[in-house]
Amino acid sequence: MTLAEFLRPFDFEFFRNGLIVATLAGALCGLVGTFVVLRGMSYIGHGLSHAIFGGFAASALLGVNLFLGAGLWGFASALMIGSVTRRRAIGSDAAIGVITTASFAIGLALLKVFGSAGKNPDSYLFGNVLGVDRQQVGLVLLVTIVAGLVVFFAYRPLLFATFDPDVADVSGVPTARIDALLMLLLAATILTTMNVLGVMLVAATLVIPPVVARMLTNSFSRMLLMSTAIGAASGFIGMVASYHLDIPSGPMIVLVGTAAFAAVFAATGVKGLRNTRGLDAA
Repeated sequence: MTLAEFLRPFDFEFFRNGLIVATLAGALCGLVGTFVVLRGMSYIGHGLSHAIFGGFAASALLGVNLFLGAGLWGFASALMIGSVTRRRAIGSDAAIGVITTASFAIGLALLKVFGSAGKNPDSYLFGNVLGVDRQQVGLVLLVTIVAGLVVFFAYRPLLFATFDPDVADVSGVPTARIDALLMLLLAATILTTMNVLGVMLVAATLVIPPVVARMLTNSFSRMLLMSTAIGAASGFIGMVASYHLDIPSGPMIVLVGTAAFAAVFAATGVKGLRNTRGLDAA
């Protein structure tokens, strides 16, 4: 393949928009996913993406703004999960399973009965990164900047609440507010990246970069930076590879991340896997 052939897709605006948004989405998922993985709540990314799909269906039916309606739906689902988990009546995995699958089922039922009001649900189920416009690129950029600012300015309470929430609560850290803030960030992340990766794959992008970063370092700050960089690189490389290999972009982005995991595992072996055990005790 010549250099001209390799660079050919960059001539198309739709590809450039898709490349930018995929890179930003990967970085955003890597950043926010670090907290999700360290809290032992990897399943919540999968669950919330399904819950937000229920919000998408309800928003389309009611004729309200898609991002506002689905975002509020997802945030409410996240708060319910956190509320049920804090009561410790059932585990977080069970709470996620019950609440988010119920929300997903409601969405499917609403679409079946009332239709999607002109919206295409397939793009949110499977992703449609080449269909994004500049407005959607700007939205992902905005959420990425906001997430970075939140992590920067709330770094210490987020760190404390992530590793030792009970002691943090006793020490005066508003853990309930921190949890709500993190859930809001997670819901916004999933909402803005669903059109890139789809409901089915967004959870993988939240989990793979942090796990790869954790295999490479014991430092929380370095893990944040490395996870963000790995997510961004996966998005960029996955988009370029998807064009040349004629593979859908969402699966290709996840496959690039999986290849990174395999390469790091081969290089670090048992030591790298040991780092991922009991992540909350790092």
